[in-house]
Amino acid sequence: MRLKFGLYVRFLLWVGLTMVFTTSTLTAQKSELSSDFHKKRREVLRSQLPENSIAVLFSAPIRNRSNDVDFVYHQDPSFFYLTGWKEPHAVIVIYSTPQTDENGTYSEKLYVRERDAFKEMWNGKRLGVKGAQEMGFERVAERSAFVMNENDYLRYNKVLMMEVRDDIHDESDDPYDLYDLQKTFKKQINYPDNFDAFRFRIYESIRTLTEDNVESLKRALDYYISNDPSLMEDPIIADFLNGTQPNFLQELKTKTTIELREYNFDIDQLSAILTDMREIKTEEELILLKKAIQISAQGQVEVMKAIHPGMSEREIQGIHQLVYKKYGAAHEGYPSIVGAGENACVLHYIENDKTQLNNELILMDLGAEYNGYTADVTRTIPINGTFTEAQRQLYQIVYDAQNAGIDAARVGSDFRKLSQASFDVVAKGLLALGIIESEKDYRRYLPHGISHHIGLDVHDPGNYGAFEAQMVVTVEPGIYIPEGSPCDPKWWNIGIRIEDDILVTEDAPVLLSSGAPRAWEAIEAMMKEASPLDDFILPELTLE
Repeated sequence: MRLKFGLYVRFLLWVGLTMVFTTSTLTAQKSELSSDFHKKRREVLRSQLPENSIAVLFSAPIRNRSNDVDFVYHQDPSFFYLTGWKEPHAVIVIYSTPQTDENGTYSEKLYVRERDAFKEMWNGKRLGVKGAQEMGFERVAERSAFVMNENDYLRYNKVLMMEVRDDIHDESDDPYDLYDLQKTFKKQINYPDNFDAFRFRIYESIRTLTEDNVESLKRALDYYISNDPSLMEDPIIADFLNGTQPNFLQELKTKTTIELREYNFDIDQLSAILTDMREIKTEEELILLKKAIQISAQGQVEVMKAIHPGMSEREIQGIHQLVYKKYGAAHEGYPSIVGAGENACVLHYIENDKTQLNNELILMDLGAEYNGYTADVTRTIPINGTFTEAQRQLYQIVYDAQNAGIDAARVGSDFRKLSQASFDVVAKGLLALGIIESEKDYRRYLPHGISHHIGLDVHDPGNYGAFEAQMVVTVEPGIYIPEGSPCDPKWWNIGIRIEDDILVTEDAPVLLSSGAPRAWEAIEAMMKEASPLDDFILPELTLE
């Protein structure tokens, strides 16, 4: 049994905190997606499938943490998007044209785990076939049927699928686990054991290439070959790169067509369709995203009020997590970045183990995940409540750069213009402070991108072209000056990032994370407010 005394202690701790740390009516908002939402998503996907095709999508694998302990299960975001199904070892099949059985016609079939009273006693209730039917799926079967029945995939013009994962554990006592589901599927579509997805994509690119894009593909292949010279051992790739004769492209298009004709599966088209769908949020999705963002912003606010010298990075992270849990967010959407001083200059610092924080900046990049949808909000604040002159000067550059980026997050603009607007401000600001000698050197201190989609993934799928209404994106410029940088040492170990979540509309951008102060003056003012955690003092631990 894993029910330990520590659970009781945490429960008492939780009760104590809830008496002093009450939440607003935000917790009362409706948050769950309806079965109708997922059904409509499947209908949109089905409408975009090629003629006489099917789409096959598997649930996420269970991941092992250590020994006999697994991580909390997290469903594949696209699988959840289409189904709302949160259990493992499942498959959804969606048909472009209606199929017929003894009960009539149908266009989809979900395969799920069977009910099992003994296993449910240990690991929780399973919905089973009946539970799935109640969610509105046209056909549902136990997963064993997917393995036992011979499916004639070759009768379809195209089988759309995601790239096959090769890191799925085979549970030896379960003949119908995800490993077996995928193994059966691969066999029935004649998926080769030595299938090379990268070469497959290159062949497909050559097969569909136009004369206008030959040089562009050659440049891309030159880059890939610089990292993997073995690609030149492939005769088709070598002939393409060396081809100069008038008819060389047509000859290679014929060769790649012959090479690919034995495959009626496609590993990219399903992902492309889902990317188009997921980058535009529905109204139901926006409700969940807005709540996740508000929760995350409130976490930043509570930390601003509670932080003081002597605390640890992990303690600060814990305050964020407490706020998330109080508002009903089950998880963080990604590993939290809580870095003070020199740690703020490490872009993906997640150890969060520095103790005894002093008069330095702390960068806090965290996002609550609410009903699967995750926010992404970053604030950088002075631990003692007041920015130094050097900190303030750099912070103002980042703040101005973010405002320029936010203003560009509108219909008619695009990701490139947004990024460039922020880059320009940072470059000019660093030059004005004498930190760089030329504007082109700004990338030394701002090495990352400025914006990405958020949604079911913190880096949600997107095409990263023109902005459209109902997109939700981040704007997150930063400046990071680690010790030893070629500038005045007074700038060393200052790392600053400000990140907010923006709803693109037909009009002006909407700052969804406005609940957390951004301007340095507003941050200092917030840090002067009392915290409900001021009186939360734990006793010293004693070891007998």
